[in-house]
Amino acid sequence: MKRAAVILAILSLGILSFTVGAAAQTSTQPAKQNPPAAGQAAPAPVGKRPPQAKTQPEFDAYKLAVASTSVADLEKAADDFATKFPDSELRVLLYQNAMRLYQNANNAEKTEAMGRKVLSLDGDNPEALVIVAEVIAERTHDSDLDKDQRFGEAITMANKAMQTIETDISVPAGTPQEKIDAYKAGLRSNAYSILGTIDFKKENYAGAQENLQKSIDAYPSSPVAVDVLRLALALDKQGKYPEALKVANRAVELTQDNTAIGTPARHERDRLQQLTGGAAPAQPQSPPKN
Repeated sequence: MKRAAVILAILSLGILSFTVGAAAQTSTQPAKQNPPAAGQAAPAPVGKRPPQAKTQPEFDAYKLAVASTSVADLEKAADDFATKFPDSELRVLLYQNAMRLYQNANNAEKTEAMGRKVLSLDGDNPEALVIVAEVIAERTHDSDLDKDQRFGEAITMANKAMQTIETDISVPAGTPQEKIDAYKAGLRSNAYSILGTIDFKKENYAGAQENLQKSIDAYPSSPVAVDVLRLALALDKQGKYPEALKVANRAVELTQDNTAIGTPARHERDRLQQLTGGAAPAQPQSPPKN
């Protein structure tokens, strides 16, 4: 669940999409839109229409559910809302919020469960596709008897997400383009990371190198340390030691010592320095980012 903070930070986008959409739609009649000014073309729609409530009681029940003070309460409220309003478009938003919050809490089992509920309602949802695929990719091990099936499902989800990123996010009118672009870039980076992780676990190191580099390039302002470390290891496995050392140094810069990623990053850097005869890097002048 590497990019939870990025998605949650960007995704006031999703919150805007349902509050604006639902508040404007409190009956079965479509909301009125102001026509474009003379000489102006109508703005092109971005993705799908945000989910909307059909009635005021439905919207009131949604607002009560989304105001839950804990993620466990939100999950229960989402289930209760789905039972009371089995045809509501807003069900997906409650489960999507629960998925994000469980992801941010590093609860992989619940994240996957909520993500699958989102996908049962909206099978093209790119965020749920990448989040569920990421949980599968990270939690599947070589000893698992069904590893090929699980990896296959995660690959299918990641590839589908990259197809639906442009068509299936719900963006309200007036959302800044830079926020939309950042959200899409984060999802795209996550999808490539999933493919690279699976390649790495399957010992396809050339494929891992390609996809992990694409993941980093898709969101260069916020590289994920574990992706950088895996890229260094993939290069190492191919005997590309000088290139691997440069990437390992970057992984060290992104992490602190005595952490889950920082410690192996430093071990890999030291190993590559010995192989290449490289000098130890200068001490950074500012503390690492993570």
